[in-house]
Parts: sequence; structure tokens; C-alpha cells
Amino acid sequence: MKNFILTAILGLSLALSLNASSGEKGEFKKKGFLTTKWCAENDLFADCRLETYHCGKEGCYKEWLPGEPTKMEMVLFVHDEGKIYRIDPAKVHVSELLEKAANRNEVTIIGELDSDGITIKAHEFEAPPPPKKSFFKGCL
Repeated sequence: MKNFILTAILGLSLALSLNASSGEKGEFKKKGFLTTKWCAENDLFADCRLETYHCGKEGCYKEWLPGEPTKMEMVLFVHDEGKIYRIDPAKVHVSELLEKAANRNEVTIIGELDSDGITIKAHEFEAPPPPKKSFFKGCL
């Protein structure tokens, strides 16, 4: 009987410690379309120009001078909520985020929700696989 109780207590404590370590305190997960703030506000998703990732809006390259800092604001547009979350790439490399997830749907951002309620401090992300290559044969 003592062995059974001891085994039950050890099993319960192991389960609780695994549960505590697997989910970080305040972990926040959202899935949506990763784009720039300007494109999300203007409802340009698949047609979002890449220059908005550099200087913040469409056509801004005309006034931008080399050497000026970038004005990129990445956001995650969540379709179900119709809400825009700002992305603070706290522990994520921006270059990797841009390469694998920019202008893509079904991107999951994992991190912490800031106290303002609209900024996600990203710790990691999950991007869907790239679209398959297709071959078009026909008359244009």
C-alpha cells in the first residue's frame, strides 16, 4: 500500500512538473496572415508590395534615401477576429520571418501578448509549406 501511494505521488508530481514546463507562462498563439501594417489597413494581402516591408507604405521608395532606417511594421491579421496584432520579433530573426512567412496565410506566431493587448512578442513562428510549383501550358 505504501508503494502504491508513493508511486501515485511521484507520478502526480512528475505530471505537474511536465505540464508546467511544457506551457510557458503567458504563452500566446495566434494564426493569421503575416503582412505589413499599411497593407493590412488598406486590405492588400496577397497583392502587398514588398517595398512596404522596407519603408512602410506603397511608393515610399521614391522619397526614401539609402542609409535611412527602415520603417517596417509587421502585423498578423487574424481573420476570425478581424483584428490586427503588431509583431515584436523578440526572439525571432526578422530575415527568417520575412523569408518563410511574409505575405503568407496560416502563419502561427507564438509568444507573449504585451500589456497593450495588440502587440505579440514573438518567440517562434510556424509557417505553412511554400506553394507547390505548377506548370502552365496553354495560350496566353
